[in-house]
Amino acid sequence: MSSALTDLFPLPIVQAPMAGGVSVPQLAAAVSEAGGLGFLAAGYKTADGMYQEIKQLRGLTGRPFGVNVFMPQPEYAESGAVEVYAHQLAGEAAWYETELGDPDSGRDDGYEAKLAVLLDNPVAAVSFHFGVPAPEVLDSLRRAGTVTLVTATTAEEARAVERAGADVVIAQGVEAGGHQGTHRDVAENDGSGVGLLSLVAQVRETVRIPVVAAGGIMRGGQIAAVLAAGASAAQLGTAFLATPESGAAALHKQALTDPLFTRTALTRAFSGRPARGLVNRFMREHGPYAPAAYPEVHHLTSPLRKAAARSGDAQGMALWAGQGHRMARELPAGQLVETLAAELAAATTALSAAVESKGEGDRR
Repeated sequence: MSSALTDLFPLPIVQAPMAGGVSVPQLAAAVSEAGGLGFLAAGYKTADGMYQEIKQLRGLTGRPFGVNVFMPQPEYAESGAVEVYAHQLAGEAAWYETELGDPDSGRDDGYEAKLAVLLDNPVAAVSFHFGVPAPEVLDSLRRAGTVTLVTATTAEEARAVERAGADVVIAQGVEAGGHQGTHRDVAENDGSGVGLLSLVAQVRETVRIPVVAAGGIMRGGQIAAVLAAGASAAQLGTAFLATPESGAAALHKQALTDPLFTRTALTRAFSGRPARGLVNRFMREHGPYAPAAYPEVHHLTSPLRKAAARSGDAQGMALWAGQGHRMARELPAGQLVETLAAELAAATTALSAAVESKGEGDRR
């Protein structure tokens, strides 16, 4: 791990930034206080909303933390596909007694305004999702004392991250919950996601910058595995969803271990971009017809998701979760970090003992 990243947190545990109100200041503070690196999620927030959360978090901890920013999305040309999908969702709107959202509510997620705030009020780390910032943006953040991280889902994307000048690449395996951080969303690439261990190995052989591994990690033994594969740290999201500090809805937390939800899948049903969640009625009925149109579909379904949550209907919510969701633990976030660290230490010791035993056997 680079010294710049190492100095931020003593444990190789990063709390993934989860947009939609999950990664609240209380969660990030608890993780950072325990020795990991907590993250706020600026996605879907205004620049001022992000700034207010940063101020709140600074009041909760003096430890380093990070902020995640969504990259602006290219224009989507096939508006007709969104209109067709809106027509299909009309029945959902009637059922929940609400209106569909405006698909043209904005594409850049306040990107420039958020960058201005982060340059005026630097934080320890800033990560980016859905693309690669311009080299001058990364350079400006670095000169402000901020470590920059960018998500990649392939070795080719990781190479682009390094070329742009980022300090760290986050290798996101297909197991990850929530949105895949693909740089360019192309429907023809659906189903081509790479598993985390394979991805870490490929990325490690492609770039020289440090790698943070993300996707389906729920136990310290898995952290040991990605470290052995060449990662410098592990990023966990679903593992922190069920903690009391998490801002996830109670229904969402309960669904992680509910026998009713037996599997996850990648879907465009809720946002127009591939995102992994617990398979429910909405995903089954609408996923096959959702266009590759982010953030138009996200804006379109926003009132539906909120109405489903208000009515206590988990079958209409976006229940983002990674493949390891059934291993979620309802522990306080700080205690979870400590538990993960203990499991990591035990796994590392066991691995060392196994290697040593094998070596002794070979020498006999």
